[in-house]
Amino acid sequence: MATLYLLRHLKSSWAVAGQPDFDRPLAPRGRKAGRAVAAYLARARIRPELVLCSAARRTRSTVDLIGADWTDVDACIERGLYEAADKVLLERLRAVPDRIGSVMLIGHNPGLERLTMLLCAGRGDEQGLEQIDAKFPTGALAVLEPDSASWADLGRGRCSLQTFVRPSDLE
Repeated sequence: MATLYLLRHLKSSWAVAGQPDFDRPLAPRGRKAGRAVAAYLARARIRPELVLCSAARRTRSTVDLIGADWTDVDACIERGLYEAADKVLLERLRAVPDRIGSVMLIGHNPGLERLTMLLCAGRGDEQGLEQIDAKFPTGALAVLEPDSASWADLGRGRCSLQTFVRPSDLE
């Protein structure tokens, strides 16, 4: 069975006035949350075969922090994922080869939240869906199970939410 992990980047810093959004680093709170998320991923034995990551500094730093020991995991850093809309993210996921059994997409809101709600369309963990509908905070992870073995089949209601974990849940 395929698994899709949707991870919003860790909390970023606004400390430098006038700094372009694309170049914002992680905030200390984001690095702390990242250590908790990395520990959760290790405990849950989550290790995707492929990581698709926005090219923004904060998303690249997120994958570096949570996947420090993922030396054998293919990571694709893609400019087109930066602040991408849900439909753009969906098209990128549909292009994943079927030989890949698990994908982690690290991106931004509102695209990531909208993608999750589109793919699940009310299917799966009700409490998690309510939490996502209220807010998909930085560092949060949605674990989805597609109902098809082919990534090309992804679409509205074609996944069910298995788990939704926020950094605040890990404290």
